[in-house]
Amino acid sequence: MDTLSYKTISANKATVNKEWVLVDAEGQTLGRLASKVAILLRGKHKPNFTPHVDCGDNVIVINAEKINLTGNKWNDKTYIRHTGYPGGQRSLTANEMFGKDPARLVEKSVKGMLPKNKLGAALFRNLNVVVGSEHAHAAQKPKAINLNEVN
Repeated sequence: MDTLSYKTISANKATVNKEWVLVDAEGQTLGRLASKVAILLRGKHKPNFTPHVDCGDNVIVINAEKINLTGNKWNDKTYIRHTGYPGGQRSLTANEMFGKDPARLVEKSVKGMLPKNKLGAALFRNLNVVVGSEHAHAAQKPKAINLNEVN
């Protein structure tokens, strides 16, 4: 009997298999899209998932301007930041942020679902959100996937 078969195989930077994935955001709800994209970035859909390693895919999200929000979230949802100065709290509604840059809505929601450490920052760099259907990563030949099939 092979005793090595009982060992848990842990992925590392050299053994990880990273792919390019294309996700279409048209008609998708923001939070549901973001959670599925976070799973793809983290690599939780792969059998060799390792919590402390970047084993996820590079994800390109197209048509960020065609995202949906349910209820009154366009006017009620606020994004708060601080300038660093006293009294420097600033806020934007989802509608205002969408008017400035629709891609930032998707980026902020996905970033909030990633780990809050160096690994999360590295995973976030694997995300590319694009307004419109044209993207600059055609040379990587990304594989288009249906988000309804991702767990």
